[in-house]
Amino acid sequence: MTDQEIIELTEKGRQLERLRVIVHRLRAPGGCPWDMEQTHESLIPNLIEEAYEVIDTIRQGDFTHLQEELGDLLLQVVFHAELAEEAGRYDLDAVAEKICEKLIRRHPHVFAGESVDDTSGVLTRWEEIKRQEKGEAMSLPYMHKVGEGLPALLAAQKIQKKAAKVGFDWEDHVGVIDKIQEELAEVEAEITQGSDKALEEELGDLLFATVNLARKLKKDPELLLHEANEKFKARFTLMEQALSEQELDLKTANLDTMEACWQAVK
Repeated sequence: MTDQEIIELTEKGRQLERLRVIVHRLRAPGGCPWDMEQTHESLIPNLIEEAYEVIDTIRQGDFTHLQEELGDLLLQVVFHAELAEEAGRYDLDAVAEKICEKLIRRHPHVFAGESVDDTSGVLTRWEEIKRQEKGEAMSLPYMHKVGEGLPALLAAQKIQKKAAKVGFDWEDHVGVIDKIQEELAEVEAEITQGSDKALEEELGDLLFATVNLARKLKKDPELLLHEANEKFKARFTLMEQALSEQELDLKTANLDTMEACWQAVK
């Protein structure tokens, strides 16, 4: 396909093909120097960034802009598939085939006549099939590789959900609150005793218990922390503006003054 044909290919139903050809062209001799230099490893930051931008757009409810962000994320998938094809491993079609086959296998209640009662049953069956696919013998630990490669907050949530599937879970949020209070007391004790390693361990336990509380209340801890971050930044900016109105700034104002402004803008 010539460059002009790529530019003029606007037919609906062929835009994924067009994207694939564009990426191939960018990587080919005479293409883009930056694209030609990229590897699976060098693209990791881009992949992470694009995924988080998709998430941020969804959180903002900006579903018009989501189209663009999904395109940016799709580009990363196509780019990695192009690199794999160049290395003679597989191509984008093989990637799509792989996920199609996986979805069919893991939905026997849709494609193979099995029946499930509810979402919980679907997830339980999904995990069973997943373990079978990976050839995981029952002798392997139940938590084998759970949460591996995920950010710690997401991994904690995944680990807790996995434990809950076999009944190892609090009956309700009350028990988790008790656990948080217990962990907080242990943190306070370690601060007093001055054991740095033990303090780190207890702080980790406190964070883990807090994630558990969010899960029991059916809240997403990642989203909650994101919203708390944004709220703090917004209030900090208002506090800074309030200081400016008093002809002060963050360097010249003392803590008491900043706290007074903080409380005023809450």
